[in-house]
Amino acid sequence: MPRYLVQASYTSAAAAAFISNPQDRVAGLKALVEKMEGKLESLDFCLGEYDVVGVYSAPDDVTAAALALAVSAPGHLRSYKTTRLLSAQEFLQAQKKARGANYQAPTSA
Repeated sequence: MPRYLVQASYTSAAAAAFISNPQDRVAGLKALVEKMEGKLESLDFCLGEYDVVGVYSAPDDVTAAALALAVSAPGHLRSYKTTRLLSAQEFLQAQKKARGANYQAPTSA
């Protein structure tokens, strides 16, 4: 199954809700991913540009898009970014497929 990296940031209203009512977000997200026939591999909270980073597997990109829509719909996220991950084997296949492509870079006039 394809794997995906998610990076998200909460709104200030969501941060205030966490302070006034501490809650575990992992269980709900895990249930949503499983409902869409995927598997949540990890969910970590972090400092910096994003507040949360997760990795999950899903049957296909359409499912990943559906998950992005479902998670973003409530409006508690300021940003949400999905990145399709390639396994080492998939990247090796890409390298072999690119070999001999001989793509030419643009030239100046």
